[in-house]
Amino acid sequence: MAMASVPPLRMPQDGPSLGERLTALPVASLLVRPDNSIADANVRAETLLNMARSAIVGSDVSRTIRIAEAGARFDIWHSDKPIAAYDIKVHAGRTAETEVDLMIAPIVDHDGWRMVSLHPQSQARKIGHRGTSGGARSAMGAAAILAHEIKNPLSGIRGAAQLLESSNGGRDSALTQLICNEVDRIAALIDRMQDFTTDRTLECQPGNIYPLIDRATGIASAGFARNIKITKHYDPSLPFAHINDDALVQVMINLLKNASEALEHVANPRIRVETAFRHGVSVMIGDGKGSAVLPIEILIVDNGPGVPDHILDHLFNPFITGKRDGQGLGLALVDKLVRDMNGFVQYSRDADAGESTFRVLLPMGIA
Repeated sequence: MAMASVPPLRMPQDGPSLGERLTALPVASLLVRPDNSIADANVRAETLLNMARSAIVGSDVSRTIRIAEAGARFDIWHSDKPIAAYDIKVHAGRTAETEVDLMIAPIVDHDGWRMVSLHPQSQARKIGHRGTSGGARSAMGAAAILAHEIKNPLSGIRGAAQLLESSNGGRDSALTQLICNEVDRIAALIDRMQDFTTDRTLECQPGNIYPLIDRATGIASAGFARNIKITKHYDPSLPFAHINDDALVQVMINLLKNASEALEHVANPRIRVETAFRHGVSVMIGDGKGSAVLPIEILIVDNGPGVPDHILDHLFNPFITGKRDGQGLGLALVDKLVRDMNGFVQYSRDADAGESTFRVLLPMGIA
């Protein structure tokens, strides 16, 4: 389950009333008073909750929408901050347990009033965000077995090829070199897979993200992105983040490489790196542990064609790729490293602007 910020609702003085706005909303929505009692509900809310409006109005929202996770201590109903909880399991009204996206938006100029919306079909999946780490973790056991069973014999194959070349006077050097090259390629793939075989906690500490981002963009500009214009828009007042330096550099390199590969056939390729401080952004942690605040935002934006629709739901899973020669490990490793730093990463597409964005959110560190 993941949470992100939702902008407060602002009602123009000459616009429709709160009740009229509620009726027009295309999703199940509730109007909640400062004391957490439900003031109004639209027709879609009646359907989702399997309750008549007369039964919904006046009830306590925390009892009408109950967090289903055992032992959960999420106090989302007593916060004055905007909240969006993705892939959260709830008991909604008289319905069985269901998975929804839950949006809570404070209403500007109406102290304590909130609009609560429930999306039964996950919007998180539509923007390429995964609420669980199952994809990366599912690769760990397989990677460990493959690393043990395949990598060790490779060194023997490579050694045999070198001996064969030296014993026949180099007559078949082209073939033996081909063997060595292919062995090296497979070994490199296994090395990358081994990144998933550890579930150890990264050592993180407060740090300045800007030298690390600059190091990654420098590597990109000197290599795989040398023909692409990379611009930076930094928030100069950004505080330290709680990070692992090497992990963040690797995350940035992988995301920049992913963006550069997406721009291969774009006439005027551009990558933009942005940072910002986002108040009220947090992630719900499973097993009833509560939520973690993630205000440090890094955006990697490119003007490429975007992620193919058929892999959006599994974008951060290993071996999922839209590239013909891709291995599908880069974004899976990004997801694992960001999660190891107690952050999260998501993908979105702005079709109007023609831009794709990977958004990394990280916890704040204390210098």
